[in-house]
Amino acid sequence: MSTYLIAMILLSAGSFIRTRSEAPEMRPASAAADMVWGWMARASFWMWLALIAWGAWYLHWSQPVAAVLASLGVNALIATRGPMRTWPGLSMMFCGAGLASGAVTFLQ
Repeated sequence: MSTYLIAMILLSAGSFIRTRSEAPEMRPASAAADMVWGWMARASFWMWLALIAWGAWYLHWSQPVAAVLASLGVNALIATRGPMRTWPGLSMMFCGAGLASGAVTFLQ
């Protein structure tokens, strides 16, 4: 699997979990951790959009389309699981790994 596809999936999943965790019990107890999580999720969304544009420019059309569909599929899978107490930590890990993978993809 390419780092492009992995980055797209991780970025989308991390950002999606943040948008689905609106209830106070689904947020980190620390206000600072919640703020950092929000920044990471926002950065992940913008990186995801930038990777779509980058992929459309530099890759064959089928790769960005497959990456977007895979991202949406993972988001659908997360949505069917429902809220879990581990989502905030998992989302932050997804965002961090996705941002790193996206940076590697841009630098290649």
